[in-house]
Amino acid sequence: MSPGISDVIKKDHREIESYCDKIINSSDKDEQTRYQNLFTWELARHSIGEELVVYPVFEKLLTDGIQMANKDRKEHLKVKEQLKAFQNMRPSDTHFIPTIQELMKNLSEHIKEEETDDLPKLEAALSEVDSQSYAKNFGRTKMFVPSRSHPSAPDKPPFETVVGLLTAPIDHLADLFRKWPDTSGMPNPSTK
Repeated sequence: MSPGISDVIKKDHREIESYCDKIINSSDKDEQTRYQNLFTWELARHSIGEELVVYPVFEKLLTDGIQMANKDRKEHLKVKEQLKAFQNMRPSDTHFIPTIQELMKNLSEHIKEEETDDLPKLEAALSEVDSQSYAKNFGRTKMFVPSRSHPSAPDKPPFETVVGLLTAPIDHLADLFRKWPDTSGMPNPSTK
């Protein structure tokens, strides 16, 4: 059985949280840089994937879906702005750890609300087949979107899609020159 949309979103959430923990708990600047890149890569792609795939489904299927999607986009914008600042820092910066901690504080509130309210409402409105289809679309979409934070980019289709398609190749090319964790079983963006 294929995972549903809630399953893949929750899996991303756990990965993002684990990358944050690696950054905060490491004293090795090189390891922090590698996980900073992976954290940024996953969170940027995840956020845009939700905005392109999940939020339009909220708007289409749920009675309060437009309000939910707009609220979530607003929360994403705040996180994207914080991620933009964080992705450009070095572990030696005095604000490096406080910045990711503040980012995760805001993101954790968003994740909790999404997992306890938004996703259950969405799953209740979807068939199992539709949920699995949206999960596949979400995964495919993440392959083609920017891998860095661009908070000034539009956050609604079709404009976000167009800007993302123009920005993504530049981000992906730069990813080839970034440092990544050397852990088996983990995604390595430089090979994707």
